[in-house]
Amino acid sequence: MVAPARCYTAFDGQRPLASGPLRTVALAAKTAADGGASGPVLIYDDTTGLVADVDLQGSSDEVLARLSVDQRRRRGRPRLGVVAREVTLLPRHWDWLSAQPGGASVALRKLIEVSESIEAARRAAPIEPGGSTEQGSRRGPASC
Repeated sequence: MVAPARCYTAFDGQRPLASGPLRTVALAAKTAADGGASGPVLIYDDTTGLVADVDLQGSSDEVLARLSVDQRRRRGRPRLGVVAREVTLLPRHWDWLSAQPGGASVALRKLIEVSESIEAARRAAPIEPGGSTEQGSRRGPASC
């Protein structure tokens, strides 16, 4: 699902200048600021009501270039393909996980990595003729 485009509104003092996408509104604000606006030129995010931090210095191309860079930089953690899901454990398991360096998520990832490498090594190990497998040795001696 694509998020709807955010809408912004620019003002020269109390007089509205433009509404729409940030790039369009920023250019209208730039034109007003360069033309000797009578009041402070501010751009508001219509969704949050907060003032958008837009640097109107330089040419119109420079303003748009800075907007492109700012829109690519997002707050928060970088997207690493991590998926959040619920895990049900006993309280003693949660206690152990919370005591591990880096917390529960790091400990679980490390445990999974170790388990995967053990499984890969087990699959890659050749089976000796006449040798017993782990599963066979658990059952006890075979009766013929």
